[in-house]
Amino acid sequence: MLIGVIADDFTGASDIANTLSKGLPGQGGLRTTQYLGLPSSAADPSVEAGVVSLKSRSIQASDAVAQSLAALDWLLAQGCEQIVFKYCSTFDSTRDGNIGQVGEALAQALGVKGVVACPAFPGAGRTVYQGHLFVKDRLLSESGLQNHPLNPMTDSDIRRWLGYQVQSKVGLVAADVVRGGADAVARQLKDAADADQTMVIVDAVSDADLVTIGKAVANHRLVTGGSGIAIGLPSNFIECGRANGNGASVVGTDGPEAILAGSCSGATREQVEIHKSTHPTLAIDVNAVMQGGVTADDLVAFLRQHEGSAPLVYSSGTPEDVDLIQRRYGRDTVAHKLDALFAETAQKLVASGIRRLVVAGGETSGAVVSALDLGALTIGPEIDPGVPVLLSHGEQPIALALKSGNFGSPDFFTKALERLSGR
Repeated sequence: MLIGVIADDFTGASDIANTLSKGLPGQGGLRTTQYLGLPSSAADPSVEAGVVSLKSRSIQASDAVAQSLAALDWLLAQGCEQIVFKYCSTFDSTRDGNIGQVGEALAQALGVKGVVACPAFPGAGRTVYQGHLFVKDRLLSESGLQNHPLNPMTDSDIRRWLGYQVQSKVGLVAADVVRGGADAVARQLKDAADADQTMVIVDAVSDADLVTIGKAVANHRLVTGGSGIAIGLPSNFIECGRANGNGASVVGTDGPEAILAGSCSGATREQVEIHKSTHPTLAIDVNAVMQGGVTADDLVAFLRQHEGSAPLVYSSGTPEDVDLIQRRYGRDTVAHKLDALFAETAQKLVASGIRRLVVAGGETSGAVVSALDLGALTIGPEIDPGVPVLLSHGEQPIALALKSGNFGSPDFFTKALERLSGR
C-alpha cells in the first residue's frame, strides 16, 4: 500500500477514495479500497491506496485522536509511505473541535511539521483564498453552514479557526506562492516547519492549484485536507513507475432499492423536493420518533411497499425546524435517536433483500454502514463529484452511494440508483 487515508466520516472516505481511484485525466489513479472502520486483518497486497473510514468528526476530540492513531498504526503496518488525514471540505468542526487536534497528533506521531491543511474542493465549489474558505461565491460563514446542526461554521478564516485547535501557530501558503509552482510551495512549507509551525493552511482556488500542491508534497509523510488534496497524489507514484494508473472499474448490482436521507443541508433538501415530485416519499416525524411513535419497521414497510419506484424516507428539515427539535429534546439526543433509527432501518432493509442503497448525510451514512458491517468496499465509477459507486464483497453484494449532505446534482437520487445497478 502506497497511500493511506484516515477519514473522519464515511461519506468523506468515499469522496477521497473516488479521487484517488480516478486520478488525473488521461493518467488514471490507484487501486483503492475503502474500509468501514479499522480493519482487523491485513490489506490485500494489490491495494495501492487504502481509506480507513472513521466516524470521528463529531465525537470527543480525545476519542477522535485515539481512533485516528490506531488507524495510523494499521496503515503504517501495510507499508504506507504517505498518510492523508481527510476532513470535510467545509472544515466541519467546533472551535474546540477535532481537525486540529487529530492533525497535530498525527504529525507528532510521524515526527513532522509544516503539514498542509487544505480543505479546498473546487469541483464542489469549495475554495481557499488568503486563508479564508469559500462555498461557491460566499464566505463559509454566510453559506448556510453557519446553521449546521452539529458543527456550525461561524468563521470563514480557517487559519484562525484551526489556531484555536492546535498548540503551535498556524502558517499560510498564499495563492501567489501556489501560482509560483510546486518548488515555491515546498520551500514555504519547509520555512513553516523551520518556524515550528505544525499545520499550514494552503490556498487553492482551482484543481490546477491542488495538482501543484500534490507535487510539492510528493515526499511528505503527512498531508491533511478535503478530498481535493488527493487529486495530484497518485501522479507522484505513477510517474516514477511505482503504480500503473488503473482507474475505477464499472461495478454495481441490480435488485430492490431504497433511499435514506438524514441531512438537513440545502442541497439535500432540494434533492428531496425534486425526488418527491415524481416518486413515493415519506417524511419522518421527528417528534414521533422521539416519543416512540415511529419505528424502523414503519420505514421498512413503506420502502418495501414501494419497491421499484425509487422510494425515499427522509428526516431533512429547515434550520428553523431543526432548532426547534433540538431545543425541545437536546441536540445530541436527537442525533443519536435518528442515527439509531436509520441504522436499524438499514439492517432490516438488507436482511429483507434490499441490494441498492443510497444514503444522504455524513452522520447518517456513518450510522448506516457501521450497522451493516460490510468490511472492505470496492470503489466504482463516480456518480457526481465526490460520490462514487461502492460495492461490498461476498455472495450477496450491496451497492451503496454515500452522499455528503452538500454534494450531488438536483436529480442525484434517481441517477445514483441507476449507477448502482451497473448502468
